[in-house]
Amino acid sequence: MKLCTLLLLLGLVSVLSFVASVRVPSNEVWALRRFKEAVYEDPHKALSNWNTLESDPCGWNGVSCTGTRDHVIKLNISGASLRGFLAPEFGKITYIQELILHGNNLIGIIPKELGMLKSLKVLDLGMNQLSGPIPPEIGNSTQLMKINLQSNGLTGRLPPELGNLKYLQELQLDRNKLQGSLPGGSSSNFSSNVHEMYASGVNLTGFCRSSQLKVADFSYNFFVGSIPKCLKYLPRSSFQGNCFHIKDIKQRTLVQCAGASPAQSGPVVNPKSESANKHVTKHKETSKPAWLLALEIVTGTMVGSLFVIGILTAIQRCNNKSSIIIPWKKSGSGKDYLAIHIDSEMLKDVTRYSRQDLEVACEDFSNIIGSSPDSVVYKGTMKGGPEIAVISLCIKEENWTGYLELYFQREVADLARLDHDNAGKLLGYCRESSPFTRMLVFEYASNGTLYDHLHCYGEGCQLSWTRRMKIIIGIARGLKYLHNEIEPPFTISELNSNAVYLTEDFSPKLVDFESWKTVLERSEKNSGSVSSQGPVCVLPNSLEARHVDPKGNIYAFGVLLLEIISGRPPYCKDKGYLVDWARDYLEMPEVMSYVVAPELKHFRYEDLKAICEVITLCISPDSSVRPSMRELCIMLESRIDTSINVELKASSLAWAELALSS
Repeated sequence: MKLCTLLLLLGLVSVLSFVASVRVPSNEVWALRRFKEAVYEDPHKALSNWNTLESDPCGWNGVSCTGTRDHVIKLNISGASLRGFLAPEFGKITYIQELILHGNNLIGIIPKELGMLKSLKVLDLGMNQLSGPIPPEIGNSTQLMKINLQSNGLTGRLPPELGNLKYLQELQLDRNKLQGSLPGGSSSNFSSNVHEMYASGVNLTGFCRSSQLKVADFSYNFFVGSIPKCLKYLPRSSFQGNCFHIKDIKQRTLVQCAGASPAQSGPVVNPKSESANKHVTKHKETSKPAWLLALEIVTGTMVGSLFVIGILTAIQRCNNKSSIIIPWKKSGSGKDYLAIHIDSEMLKDVTRYSRQDLEVACEDFSNIIGSSPDSVVYKGTMKGGPEIAVISLCIKEENWTGYLELYFQREVADLARLDHDNAGKLLGYCRESSPFTRMLVFEYASNGTLYDHLHCYGEGCQLSWTRRMKIIIGIARGLKYLHNEIEPPFTISELNSNAVYLTEDFSPKLVDFESWKTVLERSEKNSGSVSSQGPVCVLPNSLEARHVDPKGNIYAFGVLLLEIISGRPPYCKDKGYLVDWARDYLEMPEVMSYVVAPELKHFRYEDLKAICEVITLCISPDSSVRPSMRELCIMLESRIDTSINVELKASSLAWAELALSS
């Protein structure tokens, strides 16, 4: 009995030792890590437990392994709103059977390396924002049974190599921008090239080889020509919304189909019959009336001219486009690149400054007026122009990723659309590669930040009550504009007294200098650098939308009002949080005046009461009950008196401000 027990224990130990020694190959783990690096936005924390320091990914969310945990066989992360790119390293997960990333916000191209996955049975990348062509290499994944690429922005022709997928049962390609004809493989065009293809050693291709295909949807693309006979068993709705030459299925209009590509090859023509046809055609042309011939010549000349103009315009636009190439990996033999294309039209109306011009304006970048771990702010004066504030981003070129470049351009475009008296005006930007430079150029507000004036104690630096009320009204109007009067709305990343700049007449300007903090933090996980050279194309327009948090801004607005009337900072090490200190006074009329800065001897109680009511609403723990900025602005404008006459009789500070302003 003891001997049996001992043998069982030894067997158990051996099994456990074997299981412990089995590990997922490092190249598969590396590929998953690369995918996580390529994802720059994970709002639902779908990849939160992907610990890239671990060598065993089998417990990661969405990852499934074999029973012995020695290979990854499935990746399924659907509907997680992931924003990022498909890493080419997916081709290293050689035993994966299902790759499902349906319903995210992935952009960029489909890597051709997916064609290396010989065990892949399910490829589902539907409902994303992918672009570019379907790589013909997908036809090498011969075990594929299901492909779903619906609802993306895929372009180009359908690769006939998909006909190599003899086990393919389901193909969803609807709602893309695919063009050309459907490669049936049994049409007359195809048959005419059979001899040539055999001679070159190329396998026969086309959907007519996929005898297992049961479900397919080609609708809402730009396919032309006719439907292959071998696909006519499919529902008619599978072909609607295209440019097919059929009458019984709803197709796109002629205008929409004007740019659709025709079929690649035309019918085979016998040279002798072609010569005869030319002779007949020539005879017919000579018999045309003179007026008709003249009309055709004029029309042809006009169409030809328009065509040439169109070609030249397209070439010029294409030359103006820029693209970025991200090196996803570096090796001794070179770099592998994934192209991300940027539409330069996004910044066509924004002034681009050279680094040299800004260097001269800012006195060799010696006039520093502010700094943070993420940026440095310089003051300068453009030659014959306005005073400027230049924000230079602090990031090394090797940490600058394609995502950050896209975000930079989107941020520039977003800031450039702001046009309000109480919003900081973006004048332009600077983007250079040598030396690496990313800068934003704003109109300079000569009186510095509101923080400087609220927390200085020198002679003549205090603000009167009326001036503070004017600043509050200006901030409220600026926020109302950002939240309610532009589309899409805009919010300040960190709304506080340092985000409010004051002009010469103390008019407030809201400036968002801190929006880069969360963006730059993400760059730490990306080691790929960026090159400005590469193929020129236009894609994609859509990227991460700017984070908008109106309710958070409204809470911060309440704290800012409290800081303005009390003169205290939002947090002090000795006294704690300003909001916690003020709660006891805000709703009690008899002690409400305790929140006013001691040096403000003269203030209107009616103003204070209105301010305290607004603060109470803004700092409510329940964000759903916080009013909109439109409502708050109405409350403040209707109840606060900003006329200087109110306190001239009693306030010497108001007299001094009036004298300075005049």
